[in-house]
Amino acid sequence: MADLEDKWEDNVAGKFYVDQQCIDCDLCRETAPDFFTRNDDEAYSFVHKQPTTQDDIDLCMEALEGCPVEAIGDDGAK
Repeated sequence: MADLEDKWEDNVAGKFYVDQQCIDCDLCRETAPDFFTRNDDEAYSFVHKQPTTQDDIDLCMEALEGCPVEAIGDDGAK
């Protein structure tokens, strides 16, 4: 499970985040490319835009549920 205290500082404020467990597998960026991007220098993903519609939230949840190392978190914020 993702740890809010270990989230990358690159994440924009909001409900979803990626923590330091990320292995740069690209699944989140493929699933929800409008919301997840890559730090090319250090090879990890982070949230660069928070979802605003239910469809967008569903895509981010799909990425969260599919993450092989559970590096994507949902802090419960709305």
